[in-house]
Amino acid sequence: MTQARVRLRISLAARRVVDEQRLGFVATVGPGAVPNLSPKGTLSVWDDRHLIFADLDSPGTVRNLQHHPRFEVNVVDPILRKGWRFRGTGRVYRRGRLFEAGVRFFEGRKLSDAPRRVRSIVLLTVDYVAPLISPAYAAGRTEEELRRHWWKYFRELERRRHQPT
Repeated sequence: MTQARVRLRISLAARRVVDEQRLGFVATVGPGAVPNLSPKGTLSVWDDRHLIFADLDSPGTVRNLQHHPRFEVNVVDPILRKGWRFRGTGRVYRRGRLFEAGVRFFEGRKLSDAPRRVRSIVLLTVDYVAPLISPAYAAGRTEEELRRHWWKYFRELERRRHQPT
């Protein structure tokens, strides 16, 4: 007996983290199997199966995806120390219907000057999604404890940055 294949969907919880954090780290593989990790400030959920980002200045990531389309993206809330891992294949669009739709998408959401700045649109088809959770939770710390700890840490870091030297 064969089982029906369950279609993967990006959950509402994963979508929320991507939308809130607005920064994802995209890992690709370059020539010679050299890993590349690059932050993407335009990373967004396109639909329940795809992530998307605008190539504003990502020649290495785009070149890598064209050569070897596999990727991994991590998006993590730095305060809660929780996030999501996405894996799949990416495709680069420099013209055509999907390129135009992507430019309009970013122009309306995050990037008012998208028509001028976007070099290409990268659509990431997700075939694996998993939560990322800090080992601090396994040690028994609560979300509220971690929230207090990391807010205190970042406030102190910001205070030190603005002190005269």
